[in-house]
Amino acid sequence: MVKVALIGAGKMGISHLSILGAHPNVEVVGVSDTSKMVLDVFEKYSSFPCFSNYEEMLAKTNADAVFVSVPTKFHATMVRKVLESGKHVFAEKPLCLTAEEGKSLVALAAEKAVVNQVGYHNKFIGTFREVKRLLDLGVLGEVYHFTGESYGPVVIREKQDNWRADPAEGGGCLMDYASHVIDLINYLLGNITSVKGTMLESIYSKNVEDAVYCILEVNSGVNGVLSVNWSDETYRKMSTSITIQGKKGKIICDANELKVYFKTNDFPEGYSKGWNVKYVTDLTDSVDFYLRGEEYSSQIDYFISAIERQVPNVINNFKSAWYTDNVISMIKSSNLN
Repeated sequence: MVKVALIGAGKMGISHLSILGAHPNVEVVGVSDTSKMVLDVFEKYSSFPCFSNYEEMLAKTNADAVFVSVPTKFHATMVRKVLESGKHVFAEKPLCLTAEEGKSLVALAAEKAVVNQVGYHNKFIGTFREVKRLLDLGVLGEVYHFTGESYGPVVIREKQDNWRADPAEGGGCLMDYASHVIDLINYLLGNITSVKGTMLESIYSKNVEDAVYCILEVNSGVNGVLSVNWSDETYRKMSTSITIQGKKGKIICDANELKVYFKTNDFPEGYSKGWNVKYVTDLTDSVDFYLRGEEYSSQIDYFISAIERQVPNVINNFKSAWYTDNVISMIKSSNLN
């Protein structure tokens, strides 16, 4: 059994804890939160040992791994403490508020030789994983353009008074939602190496951006567009998609549906010339515990399996998350507004 402790029992923390509590290879040995009300509920309705101080929990529980699910501004300090204790770490996204902070954590994780992962769940969604497989096969031929998009109704009125409105808390569309799309582009098409013509637009917010628009270039030299707007009420919820154009075909994909067009008879097994449509239900492996989507369980399953040395620590590790943090820094520096 892998002994796991959790720091931060907010929305994502409780989600992770639900999956961990049902995992056949995990024993939850501690939950830490600064809210007395939250801890009172856990002490009353669960058997998990509870702590108001995460450092005390690290010292007393003998955990093998720790989930850090707190606001981004605390990541640099808390993740460092966990790494220094020699424990494996799963941190929520983004890795840190700045690329400089994240870079030092990448180095420390390598020095301690511990498994490390960041919660960019798109890599565990069946449709996006199939896009990665197709691109690795080279079925589109030479790729010449891409568009990464995400739209939804997160901030749709003025006078926001929470962490999303505070850049010091990790608020803003760029760090909260555009980071997912940036990370997906890095995964599918290669690391982003330059950013051009950025516009960070405030629609309802005063201190942070509500929309991100820019041109990106990946390490293969291919250029594409990033377009993310969390103040778009025409969507029921945030929806992420990617369009990739190649000389032999085209891919249009979101978390529910994959559409692939092949111009010629050069296509992989299971596809045909012209348009092909596949759904996430056709491309997703089942999980032992379902909560909000298979991808949330799948990423935790992968983390635990990496600790057990059943899989390599190569998906969503700190280094890949740092690449995303670095692109966020580049976007901020290239803002035209």
